[in-house]
Amino acid sequence: MDPREDLTCHYQWLRQHGNNDSHSGNASVRVGDDFWVTPSGCCADTLSADQLLRCELNGEPVEGASLDAPLHRLVYQRNPEAIAVIHSHGPYTVAMTMDGNDFTPPDFEGQYYFDHIPVITIPYNRYISDAPEQVAAVLAEHPIMVVRGHGVYAQAKSINLAYKWSCSLELSAKTAYLALRAGKL
Repeated sequence: MDPREDLTCHYQWLRQHGNNDSHSGNASVRVGDDFWVTPSGCCADTLSADQLLRCELNGEPVEGASLDAPLHRLVYQRNPEAIAVIHSHGPYTVAMTMDGNDFTPPDFEGQYYFDHIPVITIPYNRYISDAPEQVAAVLAEHPIMVVRGHGVYAQAKSINLAYKWSCSLELSAKTAYLALRAGKL
């Protein structure tokens, strides 16, 4: 499958399964010395592969690229194994990490994939300037992480694996939330 088509499909699934709203999150896929990224403010419901923007790994992101394009570029530069970066806003994950503490999945699958999920705090008014460096540093050591009050970033050797990490974390956070509400955790 064309990597751009694959990326578009996975990005739309994030929306369809409630991990993003219609115009949130972003995603990219690396192809050689370039990466394709979602446009800033794009609608997941109507996004097509020909709307993705090509950026050079060693250049500035092109006009119209996601505000997180510099972050994606830095993740790829620091992590040569990474082929995809996905940013999502899973509501249970965001809710369960609002305290700023690292998240430990309570369920088997979550613990099978992650011993813990790093959570960092970036002041909202400094997000665009500070996030690329801080997120890329964490993703150089972990497949997935959370920016408190904002969302999830996952990097992997394939688009499908980054998507899997994002979805697995959201299910673990939902499980933790439900267990807490039921008084079982």
